[in-house]
Amino acid sequence: MMKYVYVVRHCKADGQEPDAKLTELGIQQAENLAKFLLDKDIDFIISSPFERAYRTIAPLAEQIGIEVVLDDRLAERLLSRKNHPDWRNMLRKTYDDLDICYEGGESSNTAMSRAISVVMEVLNGGNKNIVLVSHGNLISLLLKHFDDRIGFREWESLSNPDVFHLTFSAEEKPIIRRIWAE
Repeated sequence: MMKYVYVVRHCKADGQEPDAKLTELGIQQAENLAKFLLDKDIDFIISSPFERAYRTIAPLAEQIGIEVVLDDRLAERLLSRKNHPDWRNMLRKTYDDLDICYEGGESSNTAMSRAISVVMEVLNGGNKNIVLVSHGNLISLLLKHFDDRIGFREWESLSNPDVFHLTFSAEEKPIIRRIWAE
């Protein structure tokens, strides 16, 4: 049986903190996203517990009457506990060496593993059309797991929001298509 996972990056937000709210534009984007996904026959929604992720998908969940399941494994990846002015270069290196781990942070492999564990769980469940809401870095790592060509440049080109359609069939690797265009 074919299964479809819509991987959604959250809408525009006021910051990076777990409780950062959507901006006015982000709230409008969430409404547009709900319209975009309304006819996709969504039967399961799972989201990062961060406010901006949950609020991104709340309009759709309300319209179709599905509860959003929050999962800590979809929280944004922490690169380092310290703020580094050179964080972009540090991040770039983590796409080349998936085991690099900065102080208090998480390696790409560790973050990827937790995201993939969520995907595998939802694929093994009884649902067919799943929405998974998370954050840019974690999403790019999730996609990289299935397509090694995805890296720093692809992360940089993500938009808020963004949507990738993953089609899973008997093959191990899904067909990945970016379907959001603003």
